[in-house]
Amino acid sequence: MKKIILIFCILTYGCSKTSNNKELIKKNKKQLRHIVMFKFKETSSNLDIKKIENAFVELPNKIKEIKNFEWGLNNSPENLNKGFTHSFLVTFDSEKDREIYLPHPDHVAFVAILKPHLKDVMVLDYWVN
Repeated sequence: MKKIILIFCILTYGCSKTSNNKELIKKNKKQLRHIVMFKFKETSSNLDIKKIENAFVELPNKIKEIKNFEWGLNNSPENLNKGFTHSFLVTFDSEKDREIYLPHPDHVAFVAILKPHLKDVMVLDYWVN
């Protein structure tokens, strides 16, 4: 009897984990990722770049359409970053949310801070699969 209960618990747990994973995948399919990578001018100081980082980090507090946000500095040993040092990942629930974000006054103000220091930018958007 104990073996039957144990097998039942294992199967139930395994099924619930699969169900949870399916729910996560289903939820993620509704998320739009907006990846932004920056290459800064050689004339930009560390203080200039820090101000830009701080300004970007504040956007989720100002723009409610941003559902998730993360960022980091390149640390790849492959040396394939082509001079891009910063990567930001902004998540939206819909294209409509992204349409609100792009011309949003706080985003426009951020771009104004960024532009004088920007040597190059790369943007890639995709729906999570």
